[in-house]
Parts: sequence; C-alpha cells; structure tokens
Amino acid sequence: MIKEILYLFLITLVPAIELRGSIPYGILFTDLHWFAVFIICLISNIILGVVFYLLIDFLLKYIILKIPFMHKLWKKYIARLQKKAEKPVERYGAWAVAFFIAIPLPGSGSISGGIIAYLFGLEKKKFFLANALGVFVAAILVTAIVLSGSSLFGVLH
Repeated sequence: MIKEILYLFLITLVPAIELRGSIPYGILFTDLHWFAVFIICLISNIILGVVFYLLIDFLLKYIILKIPFMHKLWKKYIARLQKKAEKPVERYGAWAVAFFIAIPLPGSGSISGGIIAYLFGLEKKKFFLANALGVFVAAILVTAIVLSGSSLFGVLH
C-alpha cells in the first residue's frame, strides 16, 4: 500500500501529467479505494502547485535561463501560454487561473497555472486559493470520468 501511494504521489509530480494521469492509474491499476486515490492525488497536486510557484524564481535564475535548450523551450512555452491566458487573466484574475488549472487536459494544471500566475503578477495568496480550487475541480472531473468509464467498461465485458 505504501508503494502504491508513493507511485501516485510521484506520478502527480510529473509536469503536464499531474493528477490527470495519477488518478486514472490509481483507480484502474492499484488496490486503493477510489476515494483514497482522490485524496492522495488532490493533496499531492495542490502541494506541487504551491512548491512550484514558490520556486519559480530560483528555477528560472539557476536552471531554465542558464541552459540554452531549456531557455529556448521556455520562451516558446511562455509565448503560447501568455497568448492563451492574457485576456482571461486580465479580465477574471485568479478565477481564470483556477479555471485553467481545473481543465482536465494535458498541459493545463498546477504548474501551468503557477506560471500564468507568476507571469501576470498574481499575488501568492490568490494563486494558492486558485490552485486549490482548480485542482479540486480537476480531481472531481477526472475521478468522475474514470469511475464512469471503468463502470461502463465493466458492463461491456
């Protein structure tokens, strides 16, 4: 059981996958109850967003901007993210960040939400709340989709 919890935690920490990958893995491939999977992945993903947001200056200064290929990838990613997020964040602020985090698609999530909050100067407290709300909604959506899909799959067999 500890091993399964650790796997869930580690999968959740992978950028662009986060709980969008760890919840399906936990529900479909472990012996953990779906609610335990939900809670583990929810808490892990909230922590990921907060830690990333707090470390973003360090990561930029000492890693991303120092390594040429990382810097190039960063610039492309930021340009795309800014274009996508600029109008909603200017209009709705933290709510737009929460919505972006809540979308259960790869590429959205806590890390991208943290970057958006950082780029647009959203204060820490507002990001932390947006992150928690967005991750909570994403966890509910992903869990519901997986549970619905796995029950449908069970009926077809």
